[in-house]
Amino acid sequence: MNTFLAVIVIFGLLVFIHEWGHLVFAKRAGILCREFAIGFGPKLFSFVRNETTYTIRLLPLGGFVRMAGEDPELVQIKPGYDIGLTFTEEGKVKQLIINNKSKHPDCKVIQVEKIDMERELIVKGYTEDSDELVTYELDRQAVYLYDEKSTQIAPYDRQFASKSIGQRALAIFAGPFMNFVLAVVVLILYAAIAGLPVNESLVGGVTDDGPAVEAGLESGDRIEAIDGEEVSTWEEMTEVIQARPNESMEFDISRDGEAFSVTMTADEREIPEADNIGVIGVMAPTEKTLTGILAFGFTQTYEYTVLIVEALGMLVTGQFSLDALAGPVGIYNYTGEVAAMGILVLFQWAAILSVNLGIINLLPLPALDGGRLLFIGLEAVRGKPIDPQKEGMVHFIGFALLMLLVLAVTWNDINRIFL
Repeated sequence: MNTFLAVIVIFGLLVFIHEWGHLVFAKRAGILCREFAIGFGPKLFSFVRNETTYTIRLLPLGGFVRMAGEDPELVQIKPGYDIGLTFTEEGKVKQLIINNKSKHPDCKVIQVEKIDMERELIVKGYTEDSDELVTYELDRQAVYLYDEKSTQIAPYDRQFASKSIGQRALAIFAGPFMNFVLAVVVLILYAAIAGLPVNESLVGGVTDDGPAVEAGLESGDRIEAIDGEEVSTWEEMTEVIQARPNESMEFDISRDGEAFSVTMTADEREIPEADNIGVIGVMAPTEKTLTGILAFGFTQTYEYTVLIVEALGMLVTGQFSLDALAGPVGIYNYTGEVAAMGILVLFQWAAILSVNLGIINLLPLPALDGGRLLFIGLEAVRGKPIDPQKEGMVHFIGFALLMLLVLAVTWNDINRIFL
């Protein structure tokens, strides 16, 4: 598979699932989600559905869900502004036209005296032909137009901050959690296709070349003994063969109730930074059971999680060097190598990356989901939220430091791969 295509598909899936988790649970809590984006930078494609703008952006390095109340509104309407209003059949304001009012000749123009688009949902002002102060009620789904771009207002009860601690925490936690779910699903698919290893001294298959195919071994053959040494498990069999490269061995085989013997000399395979091993060109036996396949998805995800957490612990304690980390360039390179090994290996790699993304995002660091959960936890302990401006500044600084780390790791990738 083409490396670029593999990277786009895998990263697109990981980011989509992560952000989809945020989106679903935010919407369940009643939060207005203004945008669901895959990538950063300029928009390449977008459409609107159920209050949310779905966008694909130029740089495929992540994504985001923009929830109402997390960022200040880009357009603020202040007293003294002249704006245009259009109305629903019930007489409520459905559009607030900030500029280009000439393109909306049917709108009613007023000079704003007071406007509240969050709690009271009203706009007060003076019309062009009257000095009387008039109050208009805003529809809960009213929009304001600026340069003909439509943005839905966000009543306070539709904003992130208005929700309970549990609802907000769940909306944040759902992103990383969905990465673990994705890993389980991908590994279940892997097991369903490849099967599960069986620890028996059976020939699951033979390679196109090698001692086994030359000796006439077939899938389903059972290796009973090697040079008179009985073997019953795959580990026992491979241990004997690997320990004797370039040595002739006699294999006692049973096939369909018949016994026979063959002599094979194990080929020698080089192992980096280890002793070479012997191989005869046979593949491990596998089986496919529903319970085994389902269990494999969960147990393998758990094992990947433990390995990654242990590696992070070694990084913190200094047992791991930052030079060992891989950034976007390194992951791109590794993905190309994995893609060349086949779709099944790519499945495993995608699962590892998904678990890794979930764990990294749960770290209690600013700008990550774990950092946001930390602030929600502090609010639960204190009984009141942290000042939004202070929290925003912490996340901004954290994001800047995170980008510096990414740049440093990327430079290491370039040195390691290309220089």
